[in-house]
Amino acid sequence: MSLPLPLLNAGYRRVLRPAMFASYGGDPERVHETMIRTLATVGSNSAVRTVVRLLAAGAGRPTRVAGIDFPNRVGLAAGLDKDATAVRAWAGLGFGFAELGTITGQAQPGNDRPRVFRLRASQALINRMGFNNPGAAAVAATLAARGVFRGNGAAGLPIGISIGKTKLVELDQAIEDYLISLRALAPHADYLAVNVSSPNTPGLRSLQDAGALAELVSALVAETSRTDAPLPIFVKVAPDLTWGQLDEVVDACESNGAAGLIATNTTVAREGLSAQDRPLAELTGGLSGAPLTRRAREVVGYLANKSSLPVIGVGGIMTPDDAVAMFDAGAELVQLYTGFIYGGPGLVAAINAADRERA
Repeated sequence: MSLPLPLLNAGYRRVLRPAMFASYGGDPERVHETMIRTLATVGSNSAVRTVVRLLAAGAGRPTRVAGIDFPNRVGLAAGLDKDATAVRAWAGLGFGFAELGTITGQAQPGNDRPRVFRLRASQALINRMGFNNPGAAAVAATLAARGVFRGNGAAGLPIGISIGKTKLVELDQAIEDYLISLRALAPHADYLAVNVSSPNTPGLRSLQDAGALAELVSALVAETSRTDAPLPIFVKVAPDLTWGQLDEVVDACESNGAAGLIATNTTVAREGLSAQDRPLAELTGGLSGAPLTRRAREVVGYLANKSSLPVIGVGGIMTPDDAVAMFDAGAELVQLYTGFIYGGPGLVAAINAADRERA
């Protein structure tokens, strides 16, 4: 039996979160790295995983999307477990699926530090990480070492892997770069997410343009379709696209075999920041968290109405009510990133409880 929600929430918000936020002189990235190392240790020990699951996890509502069976509808968004080292820990925290990465064809260090900033009064983050990761081959080896392969349940939940473009690769070579990642990682993923919407890799968002996106999706779908069980391909879009641009994304994805859409990524807009955080508005990077709540939900609703493809809703889900509103807007699944940083596993459990009550 999991801990009562009030106790789980109080333990995280009053004890664990203040301690983490104060660690390392308040450096968010170092705190993040320590968290992932700790969770990787937890995930490597089956007895500890069981205890964590009993304490933190609450049953959600199972569903089937793109041929994948999800034990509940709350997932971990890409960006938290960038190197896949904590892959076996996320089920114990109540998630119904986890999206790893973003991974690129080649290893790369990402942008210079500091590159993550907390905007606490706004319940937000700004990051300009730049797809720092050890590369597709190394991540594939990490997953193999942990016994995680497509459909074998070793992680305790379905695994998505987000792939992006290596910064040094020119845009006219982007498709081959994505294919390198697909070929290395497909054996370990239940779906692949194509990240063409991060604001932190120069030129990347141009791959959302109708022609470029159609060509990319077509190539990735064709590659995975050569197998007996084609791997579902989801496309992650930016919240800053116009309605017309979103129409083009839908057409490119539907016409070229994508299995679904993920909406949204971080935003380059700075609306919704508190007065206390306005001095940070000039920082370069993508904004996530509460200021994105309304726009992400609008985009999800638009895509759900325009497309027959399933939509994963992500962006600004800070409370159970935010998740319920995403489901009401048409999301089949939701993902957490900034909400998990501020709300912890209690938020996962609370969303699962709210979703279960709606069944």
